[in-house]
Amino acid sequence: MIKWRCFRENFYQEDTETVARELLGHYLVRNMDSGPCGGMIVETEAYLADDPACHAFTGLSHRNKTMWGPPGRAYVYLIYGFHHCINAVCRPEGTAEAVLIRAIEPVFGRDQMQKRRTSTLAKNLSNGPGKLCQALEIDLLLDGANLCRPESPVFIAENADREIRMEQSGPVVKTTRIGISKAADKLLRFYLQKNDWISRKK
Repeated sequence: MIKWRCFRENFYQEDTETVARELLGHYLVRNMDSGPCGGMIVETEAYLADDPACHAFTGLSHRNKTMWGPPGRAYVYLIYGFHHCINAVCRPEGTAEAVLIRAIEPVFGRDQMQKRRTSTLAKNLSNGPGKLCQALEIDLLLDGANLCRPESPVFIAENADREIRMEQSGPVVKTTRIGISKAADKLLRFYLQKNDWISRKK
């Protein structure tokens, strides 16, 4: 049995842009009846309180209420009516910032992840926010899940081999975010240059 070690809440209270970069190389894990599924985070985007592209920019709503809560929680939302996205809530309660996890490299339960995806191409398994959520069966029921607890249905765990993996997959690229029209010039997307599971390289 894997002994997971999760970040504490104070990790997510730090600057959101820093958290977005520091999450690279660590694991996003989904607890399933068949065992853990997930993989190494290889692409993220930061969304800030004063950022017009951030869901919380216009204020508190039913959709974004999780962003305003404690840090280290999963903010899950629906786009285009059928794709889910998972974020890590950052900053102290009431600030409403988050890091979107855009892509992971599959490591745990890859066969189970593949069964939930229609594409048979290996690179399409989890190289996008909607794809990884489908592969990990992440939906609105997991909104608010505690990412700091290994018994949670979804959590983020430290990777003991992060330095080695970062060296293999790096360097870290800092560039503009994808799929937004507002604040599209902000350099708030981070990814590992040599990794094969990036959604889109610069």
